[in-house]
Amino acid sequence: MNTAGNVPVGGVRVTVVGCSGSYPGPEAPASSYLVQAADSHDPDRVWSLVLDLGNGALGALQRYVDPLAVDAVLLSHLHADHCVDMTSYYVLRKYHPSGQQPRIPVWGPRGTARRLARAYDLPRKPGMREEFKFRNFSSAEPFTVGPFTVEAAEVDHPVPAWAMRISAHGKVVAYSGDTGPTPVLTEIATDADLFLCEASFRDGDDNPPSLHLTGVEAGETATKAGVRRLVVTHVPPWHVADEIFAEAVSAFDGPCELAQAGAVYDL
Repeated sequence: MNTAGNVPVGGVRVTVVGCSGSYPGPEAPASSYLVQAADSHDPDRVWSLVLDLGNGALGALQRYVDPLAVDAVLLSHLHADHCVDMTSYYVLRKYHPSGQQPRIPVWGPRGTARRLARAYDLPRKPGMREEFKFRNFSSAEPFTVGPFTVEAAEVDHPVPAWAMRISAHGKVVAYSGDTGPTPVLTEIATDADLFLCEASFRDGDDNPPSLHLTGVEAGETATKAGVRRLVVTHVPPWHVADEIFAEAVSAFDGPCELAQAGAVYDL
């Protein structure tokens, strides 16, 4: 599955692996998105990034890509619904019958290596460092993975959390991660072809600050950023997703969809 297949040459494919907010739902795992693009010089070589790997996401990921063909993982933050399946991914790469796999890079907040080792009850050293090359996000240092350029910016959440802007072949995917309202998110999403934006709260509820967005706030951010398509995601199962989606549509008059596990977007 590390060949081009039907990934558009000269474009970017985004697959929603999991989109349930805060915990897995009956129809979807927790947060995870697969972003793929063909190599700029070898169209038969597809590069695959995984954005977050929350509860249940590793199982679903195998429908769309061979997990051994993933080139890098980007963890927006270290809440379990965005990272806990890294413990299973560690097992897959370490104990696979074909042998221990080469290390791949994992970007995340400072302390990611320590947190994941603790989650699997490993000693701090080596922890998972023999399976993954851990690197810290920095707003001052964009980085590249194959054809992708990734820019990250810290957003407003109770733990260190990062939004991402991923570019390849002239296309831009923006991902909010988890965040309360912040101008930083508008900057990350400016002119994006696809904006994966969380909306965990309902407008009019007594929502805690600096935690999540309402559907209205997701739509307003997309409008300010001038995005070409908004995908509303991370709606917790305790809410009626269509209600939050309707809020987003009320504040954004461009193409807008509610994230569904298995949805594919070709840019």
